[in-house]
Amino acid sequence: MTEVARPFYRTCLIFAFAAAALTAGCGKKKPIARAPENTAPPASRPTVTLTANPTTINKGETVTLNWSSTNATQLTITPEVGAVAPEGNTKVSPAESTTFAVTASGPGGSADSSIRITVNAAEAPPATTERNATLEEMFLKEMRDAYFDLDKADIRSDAGTALARSADFLHNYPQLKIVIEGHCDERGSTEYNLALGDRRAAAVKQYLVGLGIGADRISTVSYGKEKPACMESTEDCWQRNRRGHFVMAK
Repeated sequence: MTEVARPFYRTCLIFAFAAAALTAGCGKKKPIARAPENTAPPASRPTVTLTANPTTINKGETVTLNWSSTNATQLTITPEVGAVAPEGNTKVSPAESTTFAVTASGPGGSADSSIRITVNAAEAPPATTERNATLEEMFLKEMRDAYFDLDKADIRSDAGTALARSADFLHNYPQLKIVIEGHCDERGSTEYNLALGDRRAAAVKQYLVGLGIGADRISTVSYGKEKPACMESTEDCWQRNRRGHFVMAK
């Protein structure tokens, strides 16, 4: 090797050794250590229960709601009650059958519970009240007035037909007692018409008794011309006022 080539050769060796050292250093990098992760357990799901005592009431009575929960941070009862503590009780008085529900919520989710309160309907009025109302309506429909001729107290044929229908109704309701009112038109004196009205009421009573209605069920009164059904001074109106009229005895 010449003197000129020897320094060049040494330089190449030095460069080769440096490259090899650099390559070896890069292949031996140490892994970076990581801190262990701190994983918390998941939050527990809430639980909740709702009960009532009693569960069936009459309108106006009260019910005690009782509830308890776990793992909940917020509780709400509907309807009406609102937000409540995790455990407790309260009184309610629903006006109608109602389902009360509680919702419990917390970090782990939510849970529900419900209870049905039955409110009995108000009692129906006594049957006798309804029967009396119906009986009064039937009385007004079935009992027919008996009409009279001027200055007369004789039962006409049309009046007899009307009284026969009235007697049939009275036979069907033997508990009924009646008052027969004797009425007259406006002509004549007060005294005369009171007497005439009395005879007309008595004639109607006697006719009904003849049809089998007990006399003890019938009373009479005369109003003469004091309580007219029609106020006009016409023949048609006077005829309507000459009558035997029925009312239910009190």
